[in-house]
Amino acid sequence: MKWKRTPVGPVAANCYLVWNESKNCLIIDPGGEDEKIRAAIKKLNLSPRAILLTHCHFDHIAALEEIRQSYSIPVYVHENEAKWLLDPALNGSQLFNLGTVRCKPADRFFTTEGTLDVEGFQFTLFETPGHSPGSVSFYFEDDCFVISGDALFYGSIGRTDLPGGNHKELIKSIKEKLLTLPDDTIVLPGHDQETTINQEKEHNPFLK
Repeated sequence: MKWKRTPVGPVAANCYLVWNESKNCLIIDPGGEDEKIRAAIKKLNLSPRAILLTHCHFDHIAALEEIRQSYSIPVYVHENEAKWLLDPALNGSQLFNLGTVRCKPADRFFTTEGTLDVEGFQFTLFETPGHSPGSVSFYFEDDCFVISGDALFYGSIGRTDLPGGNHKELIKSIKEKLLTLPDDTIVLPGHDQETTINQEKEHNPFLK
């Protein structure tokens, strides 16, 4: 499995493309600049199969409708944020002067943790709430990487002052779900550069 990180939108949220040997791909968190995302897909000659959302804050979903319509593919989100796509107050877009974001409902819902098969892609879903109530992380064990959304960053953690945020819950999610992964696991966060589990165990000041 291969991956590509593409920062998009006004706050540079990371959109990830994850693809297999057949060039089928997952699009994770299309947070803006749909043309930039489509250009990356075209350059890599990929065939999108589904859109996965780590959570539904506006900076991770702003290009959702354009990308969904471009490829006619299903959208997956955790059931705890089923209403967030439709509600600018919940997804945070009405709190910032960056444009209101309102999307159509998701097509599929994550309801529990565990090993999943989505359009031929196998991964483990971890519920990692705290930044938001429906935040999830996608762990690709065979390829040693986890897409952590806005839970865990390089040297930092997600903010918890937006609707549904809970600092204590976030720390619990990180320590019990993410830091238990192998030390060499690459962490692909929702913003900024990638890191590793060991790097964050040893040096992240928020996790001491």
